[in-house]
Amino acid sequence: MSVTTAPAGKAAPMTREEKKVIIASSAGTVFEWYDFYLAGSLAANIAATFVPGTNDTAKFIFVLFGFAAGFAVRPFGALVFGRLGDLIGRKYTFLVTMTLMGIATFLVGVLPSYESIGYAAPVIFIVCRLLQGLALGGEYGGAATYVAEHAPHGRRGFYTSWIQTTATVGLFLSLLVILTLRLSMSPEDFREWGWRIPFLLSIILLGFSIWIRLSLNESPAFQKMKEEGSRSKAPLTEAFGRWSNAKIALIALFGGTAGQAVVWYCGQFYALFFLTQTLKVDGTTANLLIAFSLLIGTPFFIFFGWFSDKIGRKPILIAGCLIAAATYFPLFENIARIANPKLIAATESVKIDITADPATCGTLFDPVGVRVFTRPCDVYRRTLATNSMHYTLLPGAAGSAVSVTVNGTPVVVPETDKTGAAIVAAAQAAGYPTVGDPTIVKQPTIGGVISDGRTLSLIGLLFILVFYVTMVYGPIAALLVELFPTRIRYTGMSLPYHIGNGWFGGFLPPTAFAIVAATGNIFSGLWYPIIIAVMTAIIGLLLLPETKDRDLENWH
Repeated sequence: MSVTTAPAGKAAPMTREEKKVIIASSAGTVFEWYDFYLAGSLAANIAATFVPGTNDTAKFIFVLFGFAAGFAVRPFGALVFGRLGDLIGRKYTFLVTMTLMGIATFLVGVLPSYESIGYAAPVIFIVCRLLQGLALGGEYGGAATYVAEHAPHGRRGFYTSWIQTTATVGLFLSLLVILTLRLSMSPEDFREWGWRIPFLLSIILLGFSIWIRLSLNESPAFQKMKEEGSRSKAPLTEAFGRWSNAKIALIALFGGTAGQAVVWYCGQFYALFFLTQTLKVDGTTANLLIAFSLLIGTPFFIFFGWFSDKIGRKPILIAGCLIAAATYFPLFENIARIANPKLIAATESVKIDITADPATCGTLFDPVGVRVFTRPCDVYRRTLATNSMHYTLLPGAAGSAVSVTVNGTPVVVPETDKTGAAIVAAAQAAGYPTVGDPTIVKQPTIGGVISDGRTLSLIGLLFILVFYVTMVYGPIAALLVELFPTRIRYTGMSLPYHIGNGWFGGFLPPTAFAIVAATGNIFSGLWYPIIIAVMTAIIGLLLLPETKDRDLENWH
């Protein structure tokens, strides 16, 4: 493998055809992200329709498991479609991934309920989620590679940054469609059939995407390699079976995409989880807050892509990871104080102590929400964490029973209380807010959000989190494309990207919640993204090469 550097001054403005490439690739990828995020945004409705039983929590957890499954299989999609992309071409491969995503999403919209077809309903839903994850695993690498190989030297960061906006725009589009439907129909109609409309719309988006992408030509770098007969015959073996290439993939993962992923998921997804699950902000208000922060922040993806063409990909990525790691705690603490001031006051004034034999307290890590906790120590800690209540775990004598005090007063938990509800009630009596407390921020209309000082302050803080996302995510596509030669580029860049984002990032919310439940502090989950971001900054600083001046067309 030889790395060539393009001569300075070679940059030229993109042609009309090349601009069409950017628009077509970005539009198709927006629709794929839109499809992928719907299952998470509409988890409660999906659970009520497809999952049997009367336990709403268990049903909701099942759907979240399906959502997580989509993240888990993304690296496998990267392997399958990355190989195809390096063998048969970029254009036809991401036509396949887009079609697969659109059909799987549409099927969820027309899937009969559990009452109609029984257990086939949840099984088909999970299959659709797996297909979506596989499709997304192949889509991103194809779109990023295709755009980069069309872009003129010196502007790859700028043009691939349009691909980087697609995940945020797709999330924003899904939230916008859902909010529009919620505000334009009764809650009963939305619950019965309205929630299906966003899934059904995907067939229209699919048709438009296929039409526009069929008009594209193959990338010039791949076409040149095909004409020269220099394509790889075994992209997977060449990319990951040779240490010289596998080493680059590992550096890309641990020195690039892992940190980028946790900053991205912390700023967009964990922030939403923190608002709704930890601070108990109602879903509509939280979605509006996130939507406004995304709307304001999205142009900065383009800015940092452009800026990376000037100063390099590496310094922006590392700076974004370090600044995020240094400021997450004060940012989230301020978000909490504004959104739910009574909760934060209670964490400082109400002292909850759990005393238990350490041997009876286990790990609370539950990445896909399927574990059943039965030991009192684990049950009480999980219940308190779910209710956003701080506690201190104290070691008890070997063989002793679990005891709980609130501000020094013992709490008697009846034998019939299997969740520790008595502890929650005692903590609320001591000062913790109940669900729906009037002090929790609530502005479920656009007009209310933009005219209320508290919500505007929250949008400002959430925008800072999104700004960090744009720093690390804006340049990453160009960096990954430039790390690998043309013959294995689709395969080589896709796997570290999707392991980083599908695993390190995708499992951030459950990992953070497990840390919160284990430590008794609602902010302690932030240690996960902080540690990963700092790790990436250190490895990236030491091992990640700067790539902005590489000549893609002549690097086979």
